[in-house]
Amino acid sequence: MNRALWVVVPAELALVGCLAAGVDVPAPVLLAAEAVVLTLLVCEAVVVRRHYRAARRTGAGRRAALARAVEAAVPATARRLLVNEARGLTSLVRWVARRRHGVREGDLAAPYTGPQTAMMYGLLFVSVVETVALALLIPWPLVHMIFLVLDVYGVLMVLALHASCVTRPHVVGADGSLRVRWGALFDMPIASGLITSARVERRYPDGSLIRIDEPGGTLDLIVGGQTTVRVELAEPVTFVRPLGGRGTARVVRFHADDPAALVARLTQVRKALAEAPDAAGGDAGDTGPARRVA
Repeated sequence: MNRALWVVVPAELALVGCLAAGVDVPAPVLLAAEAVVLTLLVCEAVVVRRHYRAARRTGAGRRAALARAVEAAVPATARRLLVNEARGLTSLVRWVARRRHGVREGDLAAPYTGPQTAMMYGLLFVSVVETVALALLIPWPLVHMIFLVLDVYGVLMVLALHASCVTRPHVVGADGSLRVRWGALFDMPIASGLITSARVERRYPDGSLIRIDEPGGTLDLIVGGQTTVRVELAEPVTFVRPLGGRGTARVVRFHADDPAALVARLTQVRKALAEAPDAAGGDAGDTGPARRVA
C-alpha cells in the first residue's frame, strides 16, 4: 500500500500539471487515474479504521489510538517530512519572537549557523529571483498561479530551514548533558554520564550534513563543510536521521561557532558536578565514577 502511494501521488501531480498546462488528456486516462486514487484512499481509510479499532480494544484513548493508526498506515518517511516542515514553520514564529527552542535557565546555547548563513541567504535570493522571473515569463494565468504558489512555498521553506537552525542551537545543559542539533532535521541528546571527553578539533570531512563511518563509530554533523568539536562517549548512542532512519555513534563531531566556549562550559559544569556529588543528586558512588572531560 505504501509503495503504491509513492507511485500514485507523483503521477497524480503530473496529471494535474498537464491539465493546468492545457494538455488534452483522454477521458479514459482521467477516469482510470481518478479511480485508482479513489481506490487507494478507500483502502487507506479501511486500514486506518482497522488499526484504530485494534488500538481501542487494547485500552488506548481516542487520540492515542488515532496516532497509532496513522503511524501504521502512513509511511515513516512521509510522517517525518511532515514533522520536519511543521517544526520549520513554527521556528519562523520563534525567529521573529527571538525565542530559542529547548534552552532552559542555566543552559548554554551554542550557535552553529556561521558557515552557512551566507549560503542560506544566497539560496533565498536565487529563489526570489526565480519567482519574479517566472511570474514575468509564464503567460497562462492558471499555470502562472500554480508556479507562484510553489515558488512562494519554496521561499518560505528556505526561510524556515534557516530559522530552525537559528532557534535550535546546540545546548550544554546545567546538568552536564549535551544536545547536538541541526535545525529541525537532527536532534541528538547525550546524557552527562555518557561523555568521556570533549575537545576542540577542526576538521573538513566529506559529506553534506551527516556522515558516519560505521555503525557505532564516528558521526560527523557537518556545517559549511567543517566540524569543530569532538565528543567521545562511553558507549554508542542512538540518533535519528532526518528521514527517520536510526544509527549509533560512539564519537560525535559537530560544528559550533565558538567551540572553545562550548567545550569550556561542558568541562566546567561536569567538573562542578563531580566535585559536589550531593548537589548532583547523591553520592558519586551511586552513579558510577565521574569521567573527566579533557
